[in-house]
This record gives sequence, C-alpha cells and structure tokens, in this order.
Amino acid sequence: VGIGRGTKMLTSMLSGSKRYVAIGELGKATDTLDSTGKVTEEKPYDKITQEDIESILQKFTGNIMQVPPLYSALKKDGQRLSTLMKRGGVVEAKPARPVTVYSLSLQKFQPPFFTLDVECGGGFYIRSLVSDIGKELSSCANVLELTRTKQGPFTLEEHALPEDKWTIDDIAQSLEYCSSLLPAELALKKSKPEESNEQVLSCEYITLNETKGDDVIKTF
Repeated sequence: VGIGRGTKMLTSMLSGSKRYVAIGELGKATDTLDSTGKVTEEKPYDKITQEDIESILQKFTGNIMQVPPLYSALKKDGQRLSTLMKRGGVVEAKPARPVTVYSLSLQKFQPPFFTLDVECGGGFYIRSLVSDIGKELSSCANVLELTRTKQGPFTLEEHALPEDKWTIDDIAQSLEYCSSLLPAELALKKSKPEESNEQVLSCEYITLNETKGDDVIKTF
C-alpha cells in the first residue's frame, strides 16, 4: 500500500526477484488454473512419485518460455483478460514469453498435493507453472494455495509487521527500517513540502517519537 509520495514508489518496489511457496493439486485442471475456478478436466495421478516431480523441475528452471493464464492482469484493448473472461468475451491465449526462474524445489509431496518453493523474476505466473508441471507428468494440476514470501529485498519472515505491532510507532519504525533497504533513489526522505497555491502558516518535520518544547505539537 502506498500513501502520498509512497504511491510513486510502488512500481519500482515491485522490481527484483519474488519468492513463493505454492501448494499444487494433481488430477484437476480449472479454467483459472487455481482452486477458485471451474474444474475443466480430471486425470489420474496415482502413479506419480516424488522422484517423478523432482526429475522434471530442471525443465522449468532458468530462462524459459511461459504462456500466461487467460485469467490474468494482462490486458487486451485496455481491459484485463480476467475481466473480459468473466463477461463472457472471447479471449485468445497470449503467446509464450520469456521469464526467469532462479530456483525451484519440491518441499513436500503428499498425493494429490505437492508443495513448491519458487524464486522467479517479474511477469512469472505460478499458476502456469503448476499447470505445466501437471501436463509434464501426463496429468493435470491447479494451484490450491499460494504465499509470496519475498519481494525484492523484503521477506515475509523478516519484514512483515505482526498484527500485535500495528501501532503508529511500530509502523513508523518498520517503514524507516524497510526504507533503508531500498536503493537510494527510492528511499523515503524528509523533504520540504512541494510548492502549491496554498499558504503554509507554520510547519515542521518531526519523527513520531520526537517531542518539542513542552511536549505540545501544534498542527495547522
């Protein structure tokens, strides 16, 4: 979420690698490639082993070509493909495009479910990966659960603020720390207010835990 000047940083903050933990389900394909969609196909999976899955992961690692899902944020004529699909519009599959997978490993296999740890670049779709893995195994698959654990320099474990620390001071400290991890041109800095037609009677930039004078702060 971006607030004020922070909204200008969001696009740049989405750059860098991303890491996910994905739980896939073998034997079922859906129109959205995840569990929220309508089941379009069912195939047997009982002969698939952990070794079978591990042996094909290398095919999906490195610089590869990937066809994005029809239900996606990609656009046609200015509208999202997912919106067009929901309205019953005719949507042709997008051509395969180059994407990068930095690492891919199988964390757990308990048929029909398998858990993947994936680190990838921008424009990569985990739903397409899971679907393609199902096809490579002569079956089908969809995403049951997906968690993003890393975005650029930020990780869920180290930088997500627990709910019991959702206070003004804790949020401010977290923002200051996380800002220090960004490139210098993106880091939040104290700056003078931008020029406008409004007249500023009095203003002063302070940190949330800073006091002035008799601990009275006046705002206008």
